[in-house]
Amino acid sequence: MFYEGTQESINRHTTFILNKKLCFISYSSSSKISTNIVPSGESKLIIILISLKYNMGCKSHEPVVQTICELYEEISKLDSLKPSTDVNTLFTKLVLTCIPPSSINVTKLCSRLQGMRSKLIKLCGEAEGLLESHFSSILGSFDNPLDHLSLFPYYSNYLKLSLLEFTMLTQHCCPRKDVLNRVAFLGSGPLPLTSIVLASYHLTNTRFDNYDIDPLANMKASRLVSSNPDLSKRMFFHTTDVMNVTGALQDYKVVFLAALVGMDKNEKVGIIDHLAKYMAPGAILMLRSAHGARGFLYPVIDPSDLRGFQVLSVFHPNDDVINSVVVARKLFIDQGHLGGVIQTSRCCEAHGYNPINQMSMLEKLTVEEN
Repeated sequence: MFYEGTQESINRHTTFILNKKLCFISYSSSSKISTNIVPSGESKLIIILISLKYNMGCKSHEPVVQTICELYEEISKLDSLKPSTDVNTLFTKLVLTCIPPSSINVTKLCSRLQGMRSKLIKLCGEAEGLLESHFSSILGSFDNPLDHLSLFPYYSNYLKLSLLEFTMLTQHCCPRKDVLNRVAFLGSGPLPLTSIVLASYHLTNTRFDNYDIDPLANMKASRLVSSNPDLSKRMFFHTTDVMNVTGALQDYKVVFLAALVGMDKNEKVGIIDHLAKYMAPGAILMLRSAHGARGFLYPVIDPSDLRGFQVLSVFHPNDDVINSVVVARKLFIDQGHLGGVIQTSRCCEAHGYNPINQMSMLEKLTVEEN
C-alpha cells in the first residue's frame, strides 16, 4: 500500500480511510513517513516505514539550489577548511553560484533545505575566519602591514562595502566627520578590514573600539596597525564575548555588528536583543544581512528581528559585494519592557550598488505594522 502526495496535501497527523481500514499517516522533518494501519476490530498495530530520498515537497526545482546542495555535499566532506586549492575552488564556486540576483526566499525553504543551509552558513563562517587568520599572519610579517592590504583577495570588496556603509551612515547620523568621536565594532576578527578602511578613509578622526572573543585574533589584528602612527592611536582591541559588553555600549553613537557574529539565526537575534537592551537610546546599529541566494552564505536579518530598533534603511548590492546593509536606530523606550517590542517603520530599501548616487536610488516602502 502506498499513498502519493505532497507535503502541502498531507496535513500532519491526518487520518485517511484506505481500503476500508483506518490509516493514520504522519511525517516528520526526517526522510521518512510513518503509516500506521489499524484493522477494524483488532488492536494489532502495523507500522510501515517508507524511506524517501527527500522529504515530500522538499525537492527544489531551482537549478541554483540544486547546485548549492551539491557544493555543500563536497564542502562538508573536506578534512579541513583552512585555505588550500580544494577549499578555495569549492568556496569560489559557491560564491559565484550565490552572487547573481535571485528571487529565492531562503526563509521559505523546506525543513531539509533549511537544515542544509544552516550547516552551510556555519561552514562558510569557519572558512572565512580561517582565511582571514591566514592572511593576517602574512600581512603581519611585513614591517608596515597596511601597505600590503591588497594581498587579501577580497580587499576591493571591503573598500566598496565600507564606502557603502559610510554613505548610508551619514544619511542618518553624524554627517560631519568630526562629530563621531568613537564607534564600536563587534566581532572584528584577526583581519579588521572594515575598521581599518573606515578609519583610514572615512572616519579619520574617530576612535575604533574593536571587540572579539578570540585573544589570538585580537593579537593578530593589533599587529596590523601597531606600526601605523595614526591608527595605532585610534584603534583599540578588547577581548570579550559580545554578550558580556553591557554598560560600555552606552558610550557609542554607532555600533557595527560583524556578519560572522551569530552565524546561527537564533544566536544572531539573541545578540540583537542584547544590543537593544544596552545600547544608548538613539544610537545607530549597522548590521550585515543577505538577500536572495546569498542567504545560503550568511544569516538573513528580517526587520522583525530588530526588536527595540527602528529600521531606517536596507540596501541589497547586486555586484560582488555579498552582504546587504541594514541601518537601525535604538528606540527611546523603557528598557524593562524591551522584550515585547517589535518595531517596524517606514524605511528605505533598494537593490543595486552605486555608493556615490545610491541614496537617490532608494525607493520608499511601507512596512506593515504589527
